[in-house]
Amino acid sequence: MNELDFSGRQVLVVGGSSGIGNGIAQAFRAKGARVAVCGTRESAADYSPDEGSLLDGLDYSQLDVSNAQAIESFQPSFTKLDVLVLAQGAVIYRRGEFEMDGFRRVVEINLMSLMACATKFHAMLSASKGALIIVSSTAAYHSTMGNPAYNASKTGAVGLTRTLGEAWAGDGIRVNGIAPGLVDTKMTKATTANPKRLEGALERIPLKRLGTPADMAGAALFLASPLATYVIGQTIVVDGGLIL
Repeated sequence: MNELDFSGRQVLVVGGSSGIGNGIAQAFRAKGARVAVCGTRESAADYSPDEGSLLDGLDYSQLDVSNAQAIESFQPSFTKLDVLVLAQGAVIYRRGEFEMDGFRRVVEINLMSLMACATKFHAMLSASKGALIIVSSTAAYHSTMGNPAYNASKTGAVGLTRTLGEAWAGDGIRVNGIAPGLVDTKMTKATTANPKRLEGALERIPLKRLGTPADMAGAALFLASPLATYVIGQTIVVDGGLIL
């Protein structure tokens, strides 16, 4: 038996249009799952190939997770759900998160929408005895001086993962999370596109390289698989040793 065979399983990756979410979506598709992804743009064609591969076997829907009403009224293209991955995320640089509008927007996307999406699909996950995977960040474990909303929301995501893990275990839903370190995506360009910052970052990572969306996908496949049937409420740090 291959525990990482997801044939016949339905997966939804919110925030699966690019970056880490797209890497996770592609990994589930490669293991046989039917995979739906949500992104903010109107159609899959609105994403450039370097943002993530969407046209290849993924079912795309538009969903603005900063809008609670949009989540509530979202109509999925599937009738059963085995794995829900919440990989949505936002960050505002240049001290934008010290302004209350910026702070609220980031918290709305990075934390409030996690609960909204989780409760939206609770019944479907309970029916399938499925898995919920919340993508947070290693920022939850240390200060990120210029980004108070990002930090607070990702710290909150780890707490939510723990709490829903306990609260929903009795419903047959296994809730766990992944805390990525520095992964090369469009959200981290402020660091990765700046040679001096990149050099400093790599210096702090024992593996001496950036993470990839595929690195994160390995942890997601494990958490959603029968290999992790006794794992509840945990957030796995996948960071090349960054926070050691």
